[in-house]
Amino acid sequence: MLYRMYLRYCEKKNYKVTTLDYQPGEEAGIKSVSFKVQGTYAYGYLKNEKGVHRLVRLSPFDSNNRRHTSFASIEVTPEIEQDNTIEIDEKDLKIDVYRSTGAGGQGVNTTDSAVRITHLPSKIVVTCQNERSQIQNKEQALRVLKNKLLLIKLEEQEKELKQIQGDQKNIEFGSQIRSYVMHPYSMVKDHRTNAETSNVTKVLDGDLDMFIEENLKRGL
Repeated sequence: MLYRMYLRYCEKKNYKVTTLDYQPGEEAGIKSVSFKVQGTYAYGYLKNEKGVHRLVRLSPFDSNNRRHTSFASIEVTPEIEQDNTIEIDEKDLKIDVYRSTGAGGQGVNTTDSAVRITHLPSKIVVTCQNERSQIQNKEQALRVLKNKLLLIKLEEQEKELKQIQGDQKNIEFGSQIRSYVMHPYSMVKDHRTNAETSNVTKVLDGDLDMFIEENLKRGL
């Protein structure tokens, strides 16, 4: 549902979306998906979506029609064209090659060209199966890994600066930022800004401007 929401949002913004990796869930839905977004201010807007999203609804997979709460983590990483400050030692990498899988309707590469890279010191795992060759997938995955490592480095520097300045407010991955409640009432609420709406369908169709703009104002 979140993947569809962001695809709709990007469509409204005329952003180009390229799916890098798609892992279907064991029974239904998506286990994980990574996609690249290109467009004007794409990172500036979408970085506001980083965090944990909470969904409350009557599960269509529950024969007793009970209410279920689900959580999904969204990570947003900027793409850095070139950065010489991040060096990766090949000894720190565990590289696995596997057969590509894809969402229905997509062209799927049936060769063993998908690549999963694990950066052992940080435990970061990146995957790519979008390209047609193993070499291209490895190059794309390494770019994503470098971007993630650089972002961690910049966030650590920002934390150090805030501590020096006396600001003890923690900025951490995993903070719950928004709830989508579809039962017993309809509401989408952003827990950072208290912005909310009862039109859940509109939000899940990609209408995120209100929440993104309110969070941007918070940082002014």
